[in-house]
Amino acid sequence: MRKPLLATLTALTLGAAALAGTTGTAAAAVPSGGGQAASAVATPGAHPDEGTVTPTGVRAASFAGTVALSNCSGSLVRMPNSQPADLALVMTNGHCLETGFPSAGQVITGKSSTRSFTLLNASAGSAGTLKASQVVYSTMTDTDVTLYRLTKTYAQIQQSSGIAPLTLAATHPVQGHAVNVVSAYWKKVYSCSVDGFAYRLKEDQWTWKDAVRYTPECQVIGGTSGSPVIDTTTGEITAINNTTNESGGRCTLDNPCEVNEQGTVTVREGIGYAEETYGIPACFTTGNKLNLAAAGCALPKPAGTR
Repeated sequence: MRKPLLATLTALTLGAAALAGTTGTAAAAVPSGGGQAASAVATPGAHPDEGTVTPTGVRAASFAGTVALSNCSGSLVRMPNSQPADLALVMTNGHCLETGFPSAGQVITGKSSTRSFTLLNASAGSAGTLKASQVVYSTMTDTDVTLYRLTKTYAQIQQSSGIAPLTLAATHPVQGHAVNVVSAYWKKVYSCSVDGFAYRLKEDQWTWKDAVRYTPECQVIGGTSGSPVIDTTTGEITAINNTTNESGGRCTLDNPCEVNEQGTVTVREGIGYAEETYGIPACFTTGNKLNLAAAGCALPKPAGTR
């Protein structure tokens, strides 16, 4: 899970042109964990506009609505009941938080932030800069997610950039469904399927519940953390990319292991994982307001709250 990348690594691997916003791929870039380079299964120039559906009913990959952070990937997201006048939200991993990894059991809410994000269009070009006003929610307990509130509404963003948010699905991911892991940091799309689910996914001090396991085609690397995992049939976000077992280690940093209901540990070297997001919408009420006490909300709560 050594996914947040240093600016020096970016400069060395991508060069000045990439830092300036080129849409070229990064197939030769060095992964943060020192493992194999990413395999580009789609390039920016090959993506049709958002919402394009092939004759088979599978939505083609698009970068529209994804965002690049300084060290990770993310996406401009809406809940199923979000409205155009609501202040917009950006989603990335908990371990992509600018202040560092939340510790096991830690939940952060309502923290001021001025973080900036580069919003991408369908072909991975820049559609403008978004700015946060608050860390609405961040944790690495049970899941691995950070949600930022922005300074602009969805309507304002769409008016200035032409980009609409991606919708968080409110239903559980489906085994066997094809997915695209869309990394705005690398401007790459990784395509594979949901191979199954890990009852518990343990990495170092952190444990995540009911994690999505990819089929081997999604060889995600450092910098892809926080990428939306999009169900190609619905076009909705079904999970958030967060880690890979890089070298076959057992439950250690950068080497998550699966633990089943009986406590049996399974290590799958080279396999990537994502955290489900279907439970997040239940925790947001009218106006995109976080309410951890809402009916059906199962996100971990800060210590001392019920």
